[in-house]
Parts: sequence; C-alpha cells; structure tokens
Amino acid sequence: MKDLSIKKLYYSISEVSKITDVEQYVLRYWETEFVLLKPQKNRAGNRIYTNKDIQLVLHIKTLLREKKYTIEGAKKILEEYSPETILKQADIEKMELEPQVAAQKDFQKEKPNVKKDLEEVRQILELVLSKL
Repeated sequence: MKDLSIKKLYYSISEVSKITDVEQYVLRYWETEFVLLKPQKNRAGNRIYTNKDIQLVLHIKTLLREKKYTIEGAKKILEEYSPETILKQADIEKMELEPQVAAQKDFQKEKPNVKKDLEEVRQILELVLSKL
C-alpha cells in the first residue's frame, strides 16, 4: 500500500489504484459486484473516491486476496459492513500482534550491536562502490 500522508477529499480512480495496489479495471468490476462501492462521479463523468470508499476497497481487497473469500462470501461479510467495524477489527488484530512486537523489542535489546554492524557494512559497501 502506498503513502496516505496527503489527505484529500476526493481521489481519482488512478490515485485509488496506486494507493490500494488494485488495478483500475478491478475497481470498476468491484463496483458492479459490491453494492456499497459506488463512488460519485464529477461533471466530466470521472469517478471520485472518498476516504471511506478507499477504506472499503482495502477491506474488499483483504477479504478477497488475503482471507481468500469468494465474491459471494465477501458480499455476505459486507452486509454488516461499517467503517467503525473495520477499525474495531484492526484494534483486535493490533492486540494480537502486541506479543510479537514485545518479542521483537526483547530481541533488539539482546542485540544492540546489530545497528553498528549494519552501519559498518554500509560503509564498506559505499567504499567498494566508490572504487568501481
């Protein structure tokens, strides 16, 4: 997924495609399959997506590509969809990841010289590169 640091009210289909890493033709197809995904259109007839639309696209992508739901299965899941539900699920997943994060921190405490070692390797590589 791409950087969402710049917040806008509306995004074009090409921007949404880059942000979500979903092809434009797939986004158009999903509009025909999922009733909730109906971006507005501007005067020129171009699709304009809101942040909520993008969040929905990301949720659909997760259901179809990561959790391996069929389109029909994803439709059933989306019958109970609301952006708040997604946030709650994200909180649950975050809580599940906390023990892993704690283990990583412990590992980093045990290996404080890794950063130093990597810096030395970088310097050696830069030296080699300058000689080429």
